[in-house]
Amino acid sequence: GDAVYELFVRSHTLSLKKGGIHEHHIESVKFAKAKSQAKLLMSIMPRLSSEEQDIVRRGRNTKTNHIPKNADVLEYRQATAFEALIGYLYLSRKYSRVSEIMRMVFEIDEQEHQKI
Repeated sequence: GDAVYELFVRSHTLSLKKGGIHEHHIESVKFAKAKSQAKLLMSIMPRLSSEEQDIVRRGRNTKTNHIPKNADVLEYRQATAFEALIGYLYLSRKYSRVSEIMRMVFEIDEQEHQKI
């Protein structure tokens, strides 16, 4: 899921055609942080099907021995759940749904930027 997510994010940041490679990298890293992924997941949860919410719950409850230094346990688990959802949909060949969810993510991010 994380590889599919990162591919969408990097494609999106490049499509914006703002700045150079370094700026694209900085923008992509922002999306990859556990805190950002957790916040995005909470924003899209009401729009997920019950099957997708089950995948999120299972991904969130997965045991892990590693917590990044810049995220708390809950944020990390929610980020893992979000990546699990993207990975599940991709491996299930539900490509249009992956694209739809990623559009939601980018719209939410754009709305957040407009508030600043």
